[in-house]
Amino acid sequence: MNFDSFETPFDAVVIGASGGIGAAVCGLLNDSPQVSQVLALSRSDPASLIDLTDEVSIAAAAGRAAQLPNLRLVFVATGLLHDGEALQPEKALRSLEPDAMARNFAINAIGPALVLKHFAPLLPRQGKAVFAAISARVGSISDNRLGGWYSYRASKAALNMLLKSAAIELGRTRRDLVVLGLHPGTVDTGLSKPFQSNVSDGKLFSTGQSARYLLDVIDRAGPEVTGNVVDWDGQTVPA
Repeated sequence: MNFDSFETPFDAVVIGASGGIGAAVCGLLNDSPQVSQVLALSRSDPASLIDLTDEVSIAAAAGRAAQLPNLRLVFVATGLLHDGEALQPEKALRSLEPDAMARNFAINAIGPALVLKHFAPLLPRQGKAVFAAISARVGSISDNRLGGWYSYRASKAALNMLLKSAAIELGRTRRDLVVLGLHPGTVDTGLSKPFQSNVSDGKLFSTGQSARYLLDVIDRAGPEVTGNVVDWDGQTVPA
């Protein structure tokens, strides 16, 4: 994997590194001669712990990231769509439950916002750097034609707005910084597993495919797309 648009070698942080996409992203970054160090953070590894529902944990992880000498990429590969029978995408208003909605927002929007709060100050003021977070096309308001999935859609829409606002603020002092939401397509992970039967042929990506597509998008992205949500093939997702 080449990163021709970055000043290399550079360091990277991957949050959600134990998940399907996160692990594949870590693998590609570690294999690249242009990447010096990859700090892989996840909730499942006590040695590199980060919990998006615990700001103290996020701040502590940022403290570890601050030791990287040339941090240029922060990749947030976390997300929540379902969790057994207790939490499923809602098909109708009658299914809305406040605790489930709050958990969606905690993982999909508030957590990444707190990562922005603590990790964005670590990114350089000059030269290309990228803060990217996995979003979803279903977070698009103008592209919503089916309804349903209330909490997931709304939490991803909130994430998109948080990224847009952060891009505006951070762009005042870091003109080369790119803040992106990334739509990975449908990837063969536990998150999409219950919904794969409706995926068109050739549109269910392996985690390795998805990671390569997304890192290519990141490499090609410049300040002109900061604040946008971009899909796996580089197309801007409507707001």
